Amino acid sequence: MIETERLILRPFQPGDAAGLFAYLKAPTASCFLSMALPDMAAAEADVQKRAGDESALAICLKESGQVIGGLFGGATPDEEDETASVGWNLNPAFGGRGYAFEAARAFFDHLFLAKGFRRLYAYVEDHNLPSQRLCEKLGMRREGVFLEFVSFTKDEAGNPVYENTMQYAILQREWIAGGTAAHSR
Repeated sequence: MIETERLILRPFQPGDAAGLFAYLKAPTASCFLSMALPDMAAAEADVQKRAGDESALAICLKESGQVIGGLFGGATPDEEDETASVGWNLNPAFGGRGYAFEAARAFFDHLFLAKGFRRLYAYVEDHNLPSQRLCEKLGMRREGVFLEFVSFTKDEAGNPVYENTMQYAILQREWIAGGTAAHSR
């Protein structure tokens, strides 16, 4: 469990289905479309799966315990390169309040300082401006753009619609030196 000023980051557990369903019944980021949940039964099954996945954390409001999003990545560092892909998904009803930054900053601190990762990276579609801004606020650099990299949807004729995807990354030494780390505040 990771605690911040307003949030608790913890493994998913029974009882989290309603919170998960709230942001996955109609995902706003195309990369999460394949995770869309049609009903509460699917949300309950998904929570069970996530509860057994140590790389998935629920973002919960400290005051109420309500699940408002999730983080993923970094169960254990790869022995070869000590890197991890990371990501986040926040219920849009809680956007614009700094929760995503607060959660991701604490998560990065945990991955770099407690788990010993050397490098974290994230993939963000070129139209997902909130996640791009979050990456930049976290001190991540945009390392490249993969043109027509992946498809999450199809057009009217059934052809894949390919999206441009950016890769952002940050090294542990950059995180510590950059002043974004939660421990430096």
